[in-house]
Amino acid sequence: MTDKQTAIVTGAASAAGLGFATARLLAGKGMTVYITDLDEDAISRRVDELSKEGCTAVGLRQDVTKKEEWTALVAKVKAETGRIDALVNNAGIATLGMLPEVSEDTWDRQIDVNMKSVFLGCQAVLPVMREQESGSIVNLSSIAGLVGIPGCTAYSASKAGVRLMTKSIALEAAAQNIRVNSVHPGMIWTDMQKVALKDNPEQYDIINESIPMKRMGKPEDIANMIGFLVSDQSTYITGCEFVVDGGLTAQ
Repeated sequence: MTDKQTAIVTGAASAAGLGFATARLLAGKGMTVYITDLDEDAISRRVDELSKEGCTAVGLRQDVTKKEEWTALVAKVKAETGRIDALVNNAGIATLGMLPEVSEDTWDRQIDVNMKSVFLGCQAVLPVMREQESGSIVNLSSIAGLVGIPGCTAYSASKAGVRLMTKSIALEAAAQNIRVNSVHPGMIWTDMQKVALKDNPEQYDIINESIPMKRMGKPEDIANMIGFLVSDQSTYITGCEFVVDGGLTAQ
């Protein structure tokens, strides 16, 4: 058991990803952070990095689409720390393609990883948060869950589902002092964008030019928003959506 606050962050294996930036920020604020991903080796490296920074972190392999793995994770965290103060449902994938090119398997996989995982995660942690009458859940959606984007049929559907699921769960949990909000990143400079730039370098300038602030965001920009929603500075905020996109969707 511990008196420290405890957080779970999914999809945190990438050193340049949103999940690890969030885990680093929360751990740096003194939280015990459980980070999960399918890539067990990468998770171990991230835990080592956080440990060297003086943070408390535990890494676990998890398939976020499996109910039994969520059950086991929550039971482990509860047994070891006695509490779960925050869940950040960050794990996600994006396989883009115009509608005629999208296979049923591609559709199913994105719905499972991006949306079903959020459902399972919230369902798993809520009994613990209700028992302690506190907690914050932050679900990662996307600007693709707010506006139509060609080539993003499955991705947009999954992220739009996260948006409204978040609001529904927020209403169910508000009476127990549990906050549930969604964060909607725009174009963020992550490994995914680096791969895209390598394949299509001229697209980088086009993307930056389309953003009112003329640049992509950094993973830390998203982590800072999540950190605010997890913190005691947001105790009267629930059922809301927070867009972090440099003004892209304001146009």
